[in-house]
Amino acid sequence: MKRRSIFLFCVFVSCALLAVAGAWCQAAQREMGRVGCPRCRNDGSEVSQLLQQADALFASFQSGEALKALLRVLELDPDHHEALSKIARAYMDFGDMIPESDPNWREKRLKQYLIAEDYGRKAVKADPNGTWGHFYIAASLGKIAMHSSVSKQIDLAEEIRAEVEKAIALDPQNGFAYHVYGVWHRRMAEIGQMSRVLASTFLWRSIPKGSMETSVKYLKKAIFLNPTVISHHLELAKTYIALGKWELARALLKSSLALPVQYSDDSINKKEAEQLLREVKDR
Repeated sequence: MKRRSIFLFCVFVSCALLAVAGAWCQAAQREMGRVGCPRCRNDGSEVSQLLQQADALFASFQSGEALKALLRVLELDPDHHEALSKIARAYMDFGDMIPESDPNWREKRLKQYLIAEDYGRKAVKADPNGTWGHFYIAASLGKIAMHSSVSKQIDLAEEIRAEVEKAIALDPQNGFAYHVYGVWHRRMAEIGQMSRVLASTFLWRSIPKGSMETSVKYLKKAIFLNPTVISHHLELAKTYIALGKWELARALLKSSLALPVQYSDDSINKKEAEQLLREVKDR
């Protein structure tokens, strides 16, 4: 009888501890922030559940399904900053995944990036103090610039810089914003002096000056904040290639190939890293 009482007491204590642990886990889940929104609370509401669902879908490379969840959020709250900025991410993914073998791939990509830009601007309008709205404006404009004429690139350069600086000021831990700024500096620096003279003479405007050294600085910062992001390593390798620092470039290309795939364009980035590594292996 005594043994039975002890057994029942142990069962009771175990169940009580499990109940407490379960309640703690539920509370922790509610308190845990979402991707890109560490201070957001998962309060169990439909909006919160949809946003968590979108994060999980992005993580499994299902951007189209994530978009559906985010559009449902907008039906419930048309000015939801987090949903608007993550919709911009979805359209960035759609553009990135259009292969160059696709007919009119450039125009198709531009269409997706323009939609991403629009949602980035809507996110900023909904919350001017949110880092991700400004980031996605800068990132989408950067993608648009990549597929545009030199004249268009010059037109967009100042706004890209302004938006990425706002994103960094609002969240100094936003490694992806440092990534965009590092690429921006390299692209501006790559414009030769003759191009600058021609731009001043025939386009009647100056080109913002970029710096390869600053590109290295910001891309290193991006890697420091997000060490497993393949594109950070790839872009820093490109800057080192531009500087003729072949050994450093090769090391970064190799590290990018060793990293796990996390984002929808990572497979494309790995293929580019492989190609670049072949090109610089004997330099």
